[in-house]
Amino acid sequence: MFVGPWHAEYPRAKVLGPEGLPEKRQKQKVDNVPFSVIFRAKDKESVRVDPEFDSEFDYEFVDGHANKELVFNHKPDRTLIEADLLFNLPATEQFSKTGESATSGILTRLFASLNNTRGSAIWQKRFIWYGISMGNRSSFNKSMAKINGWDFDRIIPCHGDVIESNGKGIFQKVMEWHIDAARKGQ
Repeated sequence: MFVGPWHAEYPRAKVLGPEGLPEKRQKQKVDNVPFSVIFRAKDKESVRVDPEFDSEFDYEFVDGHANKELVFNHKPDRTLIEADLLFNLPATEQFSKTGESATSGILTRLFASLNNTRGSAIWQKRFIWYGISMGNRSSFNKSMAKINGWDFDRIIPCHGDVIESNGKGIFQKVMEWHIDAARKGQ
């Protein structure tokens, strides 16, 4: 949503995006931002950003995700960076300067109770399995297996608090069904 103002501040930075996003932005008549790299399902294994970026980051286009997710792993810091792949609610960090509670409101409490990483995370697992990945579960499973092969400990989600340690274990817990399905070739 804010890639236009961001690009205006950093005009020499490369803008990366999933297939369909440039067309969507053009249709909505928002800022004309030049995309340097577009991730596409048909050739996602061959996409490269540039040698410097590629040496520091693993990345996966999760085309099986309902939102066409891009996931990055900053190898030197062992940090997974994702938007909608998994949630770590409530978002106490994000609400910390608002003067409002991250758990205020009935819908917020309900959504946070379903999309957190506590305990078995069963409701988030179900939300991802039956909702987020249902459009192309096989591709989603393959992407989760690939991400599971990366070395990371920290997760920075778009929705919720940063997971400072044991991020790989939490990822494996939340994505368990997909990782297992990928092992079975499903």
